[in-house]
Amino acid sequence: MHFDHWLATIPAVGVYLVVAGVVGLESLGIPLPGELVLITAALLAGRHTGVDPLWVGGCAGAGAIAGDSAGYAIGRRYGRRLFERAGRRFPRHFGPEPLGRAERLFARRGAWAVFLGRFVALLRILAGPLAGSLRMRYPAFLAANALGGIVWAGAMTLLGYYLGVAAERWLSGFSWLALLLAVLTGGATVVLLRRTR
Repeated sequence: MHFDHWLATIPAVGVYLVVAGVVGLESLGIPLPGELVLITAALLAGRHTGVDPLWVGGCAGAGAIAGDSAGYAIGRRYGRRLFERAGRRFPRHFGPEPLGRAERLFARRGAWAVFLGRFVALLRILAGPLAGSLRMRYPAFLAANALGGIVWAGAMTLLGYYLGVAAERWLSGFSWLALLLAVLTGGATVVLLRRTR
């Protein structure tokens, strides 16, 4: 079975659930390829497979907001111990000095750190647990988290969707060009082989 046909057999609801689940788990703090899954689903929506880009973006935004909120709750309850344990194993990233810088950053620019963290892979994973562990006020966190999740999901969905539409248009024209080039090359090769005999 060709890959395109296999992708077309996936029900749209399954695509939406995978997007929401993977983005949500990544936002919770589990290192998964949430952005890659979102862009792939948006590309799939651009191929007219019954997948709606609005639903893709909406599910990604909902997954991001829910995952970050759950990560915030975990960070608030267990974050200090989790970061101390991670600091012993990875002192360069989670030791006292990096955590001290993060605390100062969150104290000065907590909401901006959460919002902009949505667009940076490592911060996307750590923003929720780190904000909870540093005792950022939840209403400020939720506002920045929701706005960042919606803007990020919308931007990545639009990017993937329109890249998919453009690529399909370009590749469909390219396939005819490639076929023509192959026929001309094959014909030229036959002519050259006959002349060399």
